[in-house]
Amino acid sequence: MTGLVPWLLTRWTVRHPVPGGLPARVLGAGLVAAGGAAVTHSFARFAIDGLGTPLPAAPPGHLVVSGLYRHVRNPTYVSLEAVILGQALLLGQRRLLGYAALLAIPPALFVHLYEEPKLAATFGEDYEQYRRNVPRWLPRLRPWQPPPALRRPSR
Repeated sequence: MTGLVPWLLTRWTVRHPVPGGLPARVLGAGLVAAGGAAVTHSFARFAIDGLGTPLPAAPPGHLVVSGLYRHVRNPTYVSLEAVILGQALLLGQRRLLGYAALLAIPPALFVHLYEEPKLAATFGEDYEQYRRNVPRWLPRLRPWQPPPALRRPSR
């Protein structure tokens, strides 16, 4: 999603001049780096705190409410979008903005139609409390402090 398709769309060609110049390219590089680090962190939280994966075939055994999940309920999807938007800025390639917009649709549908109902059924009131306090897509600036019953110590 953030490698092959963007390469097929751009061949990593930098548009000259890049709209926005050096500031846009610096912001783009920052989004790519931050997004990549956030994806890695989010997957690690699933393995360490959730004792599972983000994949429906091997879901976590515990509700993950640590790390970036204290700021936003879907940090992996948000981070992948940040990487693609960063690539668009870094390369000056508008077609990546369209790709990012299209790529946002399947996760939004998946989260709304499958993931959230499944989490509500699996984790009940714990998930409902989490959902009431942590936004789905736009991260909150101050991390949510889950009640002690929801906290799992990081290993």
